[in-house]
Amino acid sequence: MLSAWHNATVTPLWLCASWEVCLLAFEDQPRPSSSLHPLHGHLAMRKPLLLWSTLISCAFLALGGDSAWNGNLPSVNDGLSSSGTLLFTPFYVPPGARAYDSASPLVLYTGTWTESFSSAYVENTLHSSPRKDSSVFFSFTGTGIEWFGNTGVRHGIANVYIDGVFVRTVDTWNNVSRRQQRLFWQYGLTRGRHNMKIVNSGRRRPDSRGYLIDVDAFVVTNPDEVTIAQRDSLLGSKPVARQESGWTLTQAGSTGVNAMQLAIISDSHALIVDKVEHNPLVINGHPAWGALYNLRTHSVKPLSMQSNSFCAGGSFLGNGTMLNVGGNPVVEDFTSPTDFGDVDGIQAVRLFHPCDSEDVGGCDIFDNPSRIHLASPRWYNTVVRISDGSAMILGGSTKGGWMNNATVNNPTIEYYPPKSILDPGVPIHSLFLASTLNSNLFPAAFSISNGYVFVAANNDAMLYDWQSNYEHRLPPLPNGVRVTYPLSGTALLLPLSPETGYTSEILICGGSAIDDTRPSWEISSQELASAQCSRIALTEEGISHGWEVEYMPQARVMPDAVLLPTGQIVIVNGAEAGIAGYGNVQSQVGRSNADRPTLTPILYDPRAPLGQRFSSEGMPTSEIPRMYHSVATLTPNGDIMIAGSNPNLDRSAVTFGTEYRVEWLKPPYMSQGRPIILGVDGDRKRLGFGQEVVIKVQPVTGSSLRGRNVQGGSLYGSLRRSTDRPE
Repeated sequence: MLSAWHNATVTPLWLCASWEVCLLAFEDQPRPSSSLHPLHGHLAMRKPLLLWSTLISCAFLALGGDSAWNGNLPSVNDGLSSSGTLLFTPFYVPPGARAYDSASPLVLYTGTWTESFSSAYVENTLHSSPRKDSSVFFSFTGTGIEWFGNTGVRHGIANVYIDGVFVRTVDTWNNVSRRQQRLFWQYGLTRGRHNMKIVNSGRRRPDSRGYLIDVDAFVVTNPDEVTIAQRDSLLGSKPVARQESGWTLTQAGSTGVNAMQLAIISDSHALIVDKVEHNPLVINGHPAWGALYNLRTHSVKPLSMQSNSFCAGGSFLGNGTMLNVGGNPVVEDFTSPTDFGDVDGIQAVRLFHPCDSEDVGGCDIFDNPSRIHLASPRWYNTVVRISDGSAMILGGSTKGGWMNNATVNNPTIEYYPPKSILDPGVPIHSLFLASTLNSNLFPAAFSISNGYVFVAANNDAMLYDWQSNYEHRLPPLPNGVRVTYPLSGTALLLPLSPETGYTSEILICGGSAIDDTRPSWEISSQELASAQCSRIALTEEGISHGWEVEYMPQARVMPDAVLLPTGQIVIVNGAEAGIAGYGNVQSQVGRSNADRPTLTPILYDPRAPLGQRFSSEGMPTSEIPRMYHSVATLTPNGDIMIAGSNPNLDRSAVTFGTEYRVEWLKPPYMSQGRPIILGVDGDRKRLGFGQEVVIKVQPVTGSSLRGRNVQGGSLYGSLRRSTDRPE
């Protein structure tokens, strides 16, 4: 059973490579100022604990289990360790941010505080206080603030205030002593002057042995630079609470990890998956790159990811398990000088089993590539659930990069669980995926009503009969518009309707007509994207007719499309110019390959006459650019969750930096009455495919009921996947 894999655990060890670093990990509280070198002065107390006759290594059991991280940094020569290895800490100053250590003259202390000195602290200083009501005050200019300090068995609880308003308590206790931990973070502040106050509450959890509160450093994001709105006047106003049309856009919550991938997993929670980077959310002493987001309270729970999920693909299996596969190797030479301990994810299979409870304390993701992995490496693959409930995995590249090419292309298809369509478990070669280079990564794929799979890559499309391994080519997309990475558009399977005999129709919007054989140094972030939308009915008559072309009010590359319960589609995010990715093309903005973010949603009505289907009238405008690695999904509540954007190698605060704020776009129906489901005949909780059922519904007065097959959830930045088979 899959659940047996999920329950497997591995207890990690954190190894200290020298006695000096071991000492720092053993100590329970900071050392007071001394004329001795801090380590030397501390040695007399700890000497009986050390076994000098052997090579010393200190092992600390990490709570939470399932961590592949070894707790160490790669080798460096800084004099701290005889082996050249440092203990890892989450302290990180992203590009565009600024750090202030605890001894900065801008940091003001009130009450009893002790200053300690050690190379284990930021700029070698740390301030600590065990006294109730001792406080620290820090004034800053920026849009975000982070507080770093120690955690340990003698630490207590602090109260945190921003601009004089209480935000929350922070419990700094941990059964393992850890340095330079991110204890608090808050982003999305208005640009201008702010202040942060931390007060020792004089409280502690029952198993704590003290009341210590530490201040090691503060990191301020966006300290000086102007906003995007000031830079190019893209915004006419701040986000508004309500438009006359009834659409609203609000900001609430922070994802903690960048929302590169997003899926609704229950009525109360969304699953967020990122790549390995310096996210503020921490698990087991290192940054997390997966989280569960509470849709009701906006709280986040970090997940114990093991492998690098950068550019993975995902879908739900028929049993409700979320499947996330492929990714990236360890980026040890570029992401940062730190070792996150992640393992190679390019063949990884990650499983998140159904977790319907609002209490997600026991929910986690199974991620162990040494036990379960793909048959071939896949970076930027696509996963789609097919008619038998299993997952089909298409394409990708055999290693990370940017534009695909023949040397790294993986033009194959495999399945999870594996199938024996040709050779058992062996990936199946696809002529379509081999012939659609270069811009064919992350193909758009949908399971349609006859059991076939629609696939679009580059500016080509096909219907794939997976049971017989037959590819039926469709007409190419018009006007040379390419729609898959890095010339990314967005695609949807339009609502199925009894009036059309449940005919499957595909809509693909945005992308770019840039020649994908051009080298990166000849492509600019200022080249206009495409406003084209192409629509095709997947019937014999519809295929013969070909693609129907219409145009959005503005060009978009990397947009996100969400199917609404009304049968309409809302298109958000993206950019008017450039191409997906970061650090590749000319005229980069920050590190972004794209510019001119599109900030106003577009509404598309597939039932309206051609030429009258698009509208942005009455739509609120966002102030948050969301381009590469942005997501949007319909929630069980009926509103649209919008998150992410990170055209950067690692977390960054430069222009188009890493985005953690969440926005909520509410359609007019959110303020209207809704039908009430009164019950199902026989109180059946499970329905078979093709089975008839009578649902008793109390309609809204004056309305008529129409059946819709809507599946919410966007699995990656700019392409939606769903199936039109009723569940």
